[in-house]
Amino acid sequence: MAEWRLSLKDPMQYPVADTQEQAVHAPKGFAEREREARQVAGMATAEGAVTFVTEAFGPAFESPEAACEALPALAAQPWASLRPVTETKPAPPARPINKDGRRWPEPKRAAKTLWRFSVAYWRIEGADRAPEGAARQLRRAEQGETLDAKTLRALAHQPLRALKPQQALDIGLFEVRLPDAPHIVVPDE
Repeated sequence: MAEWRLSLKDPMQYPVADTQEQAVHAPKGFAEREREARQVAGMATAEGAVTFVTEAFGPAFESPEAACEALPALAAQPWASLRPVTETKPAPPARPINKDGRRWPEPKRAAKTLWRFSVAYWRIEGADRAPEGAARQLRRAEQGETLDAKTLRALAHQPLRALKPQQALDIGLFEVRLPDAPHIVVPDE
């Protein structure tokens, strides 16, 4: 049986950058370890100046070949990998099928597998990132008056977030819960 050994001749070098876009197109440099990444980033502090992250990059493709054709330079990088992801489109509503006096839904179809690149890099902390929370809530708070341009730009480019998770709609308009058995929902009229 062949023995697998880690080759120390060619250590893995990861890009050092503020964002994943910068890591792919114009990294500040490359580093193998956190200490080296801090030096490349120009930070002399020993605590949490850089973080190793792996993030999805670019659109999803129908096949691995299509992904490699669209982004050939990224496919050649050792710190970028191609990973399968499922399609994020919501499934169409199931139509009822009446069979033998019962109502059965159609069987669910399997989600389509797509392919997307994943980039591993040393992210420089304190870069152009928005504070946690919803943008509307942060702007209306007292601290919203003192937000600088860099933070406002980051808020404008972040995905929209709800103030709180949406509650599930478990009963309809003309349904009520029984007072003696609140776990049972019955029609009102």
